Order: sequence, then structure tokens, then C-alpha cells
Amino acid sequence: MNKDSQLQGTMDPDDTSPILIIPYMWIGDFVRGHTVVRVLKERWPNRPVDLLTTSLCAPLVDYMPGVREGIVWDLPRSRLAVGRQFGLARLLRERNYGTALVLPRTWKAAIAPALAGIPERVGFVGEVRFGLINQWRWGEKRLPRFIDKNASLAQPDGAPLPPEWPVPQLRVPPEDVARWRQANGLSAGAAVALGPGSVGASKRWTYYPEAARQFVEQGLEVWVVGGPGEKALAQEIVAAGGPHVRDLTGTDLRNGVLAMAAAGVAISNDSGLMHIAAALGTPTMGIFGPTSPYLWAPLNGLAATVVQNKSILSCQPCQSTICRMNDHRCMRDIAASEVVAIAQRVLQETAARATT
Repeated sequence: MNKDSQLQGTMDPDDTSPILIIPYMWIGDFVRGHTVVRVLKERWPNRPVDLLTTSLCAPLVDYMPGVREGIVWDLPRSRLAVGRQFGLARLLRERNYGTALVLPRTWKAAIAPALAGIPERVGFVGEVRFGLINQWRWGEKRLPRFIDKNASLAQPDGAPLPPEWPVPQLRVPPEDVARWRQANGLSAGAAVALGPGSVGASKRWTYYPEAARQFVEQGLEVWVVGGPGEKALAQEIVAAGGPHVRDLTGTDLRNGVLAMAAAGVAISNDSGLMHIAAALGTPTMGIFGPTSPYLWAPLNGLAATVVQNKSILSCQPCQSTICRMNDHRCMRDIAASEVVAIAQRVLQETAARATT
């Protein structure tokens, strides 16, 4: 490998050393990290790309084109866990990485790559990481969006941002979807997948139970998708919609991926499931209240971005996890009938495209 060409950011066709990406480990951020993979593969097509992942996010790696392997290693969020860091460093050292992209701007995220002796460790200045990061990037605060901050690390230092980034992709084989439907006793008809959860109560739309009831009245099957933290929400939605609503929440994220891949339309709060559905190519409706669609919507584009338009709220977007003003009107003023009507239109448009 030509080290000089690597550090200068030029493309060396003879460079085959593997690259490690250390992404953010929230589900939606992890999905958006696939854009970084795609930028790296365009820049260095001959270099394998691996992703560090938690056990929770690991199933996503199986569906990401261009990723050679997911390195599953759970580190606690609340403490340093020195022994775990040294264990991860030993694992990384065995794989002979030439480059590590450390996307989180934290001290803890940079420890293992440095201990592993990875020659090039790229990251933004932050949290006194001198010695841990050796290829500094500056100007993070001037970058407008989260994806700009992440994907720019995969570019040569100082390169201008492109007009558009490559969108994240998740590809699920059709036979996997068919097996999943059969295993769960689901019909082959179009279904509406609901993602009622989110990190932070303020991002949760209020009227999923009423929307589920209206969908069932129109003859549609409804699936409630999410993790174990959404079990109570799922039960409330099932109670409102009846036997044609299925609770598909659980601990395995793979189940959520397959549900979103199989659905005719996905309706979700600003959450990881919204990013999963969009990356799969499922027509996705994102419901936004306290967060900005410009900053946090998927790059893939949404079939519909649903926001309240009855009034202008001075507090919106607040980016807060708990509503402290206006009694959560940014979400309460989005009616169930409005979301159901948009979903009907999306399903009709999808069916029309399938027949042309």
C-alpha cells in the first residue's frame, strides 16, 4: 500500500487494506452510516469495508451492500470498560485495518482503533482525542446536516460536499420476505406497517390506535413494528383495531427489517424504523413534529412527510425529547384521518406503478 497516497486522499488502485467504520449505534444513525460505506467504495473500490456494530444493530449489516463484515462488540454507554476496549483492540489488530473512520466525536469511540495500532485514524476534533486520532478533520460545526458530518470523513480532506450523497441501501431477498410471512402466518396482501416508537416521547404521534382502526375498516391488514419498549403501545393499537392488527414487536431487529420490507406502506415517527423502511425502498411516511425533516429525514426520500399545518408554532422544531410548550400540538394537530388518506394515496400510486 502506498501510504503517502492514502493519507493525501488520492485513489490508489493497488491499495487493498481493509477499512473499519465506527458508526453511531442508534438504529437510524447506523442505517445512515451506509452512505459512508458507499462513498468509501466509490473512492477505494478494492478495499474491503467493515462496520463495528452492537448486537442490536448487527442484523442490519447482513442487508448492506458493500459491507464485508460486521464486527459485533457491545461496549457500555455509561462507563469506559477498559477490559472491553482492550479486547476489541486485540480483535481489530488481527484484521490488519489500514484505516479507521471514527464517526462519533467522542474520546471513548477512538480508544480501540488507537490501541489496535490502525495506521490511519480519521475523525473530527473533539473531546481531547490527541494521540487517539491522527488524521484530524476540522469544521464539523459548519456542516449543515448529520449526514454531511459523517460522509465527509470518507472524502479526501478539504473536498467540497457533493450536491447529493449516495443514499443508504438495505436489500432483502424476496425469498426471505416470503419465508418470514409464512412463519408469522401472514397473508400475501398489502399491509400497513406502523412504527409508533421513538427515542423521546415528544416524537411519538398520538393517534396510531385510531389510524389502525380506520385502516382495518378499509380492509387492510396492520402490523405494529418495534422493539420491546413498544409492547404497551402495540397492545393499545391492537385493542383499537381488532384481530386484523398484529403485534410484531420484539427483541430481534431482523424481524423489524423483514416486516418493513414486506409492507405495502410504512408509517413511522422520526425513528430508526423510518430509516430502515426508506432504505429498503418501501413507500415510507414520516411523521415529524419536534424535529426537522431537513435535518433528520432519510436521504432516500419519503413517500410523504407529514407535519401539522394548522398553525405556526414558535417552538417548532424544538429538537427536545419531552414537550415543554404548547401541549404537544405539533403532533396532536395531525389527525388520524389525514394520515390514513395519505397512506391510501401512496398505496394506490404504488399499485398503479406496479401495473405499468
